Amino acid sequence: MKKVKIHDKEFEIFIPYERIRSAVEKIADTMNMELAGKNPLFVCILNGSFMFAAELYKRIAIIDSEITFVKLASYQGDKTTGKVKQLIGLNEDIKGRTLVILEDIVDTGITIDNILTQLNGMEPAEIQIATLLLKPDALIKDVQLDYVGLEIPNDFIVGYGLDYNQQGRNLIDIYKVV
Repeated sequence: MKKVKIHDKEFEIFIPYERIRSAVEKIADTMNMELAGKNPLFVCILNGSFMFAAELYKRIAIIDSEITFVKLASYQGDKTTGKVKQLIGLNEDIKGRTLVILEDIVDTGITIDNILTQLNGMEPAEIQIATLLLKPDALIKDVQLDYVGLEIPNDFIVGYGLDYNQQGRNLIDIYKVV
């Protein structure tokens, strides 16, 4: 599909799946080298990151690793609310652990900044951040990202886990609003 309509907006293909897969493989290859021997706990930020996390985690060759999920929300429609709600939290003891936050997209940095504040209070050994997508022009928080798949312009996008009012997550490619 070259174009899709979701609710009241039309989207055109922006990043094909093959380019996404290649970016995920590159991140996984780097993680496999850098995280060996650290028994990392991957923390997937739901809902949007589930496809990125699944694609990445099946390429992680580190035998001693775990994955968990937290659910946060900061978007309503096609705009960020500027506020982050924690909906489902961590059940694991993370004190002294290496954490790797898996995020679908970092735009303003508000969500990452919020979760870093929460997680740092639980005394992990270190926290690394991996994002499939980065919108550098949208950043308003100074966040250190360890793994970035692709940098993109500040367009509204859907697909590959990203949604517009809960629709479009199932698209294998990423689309931008026309």
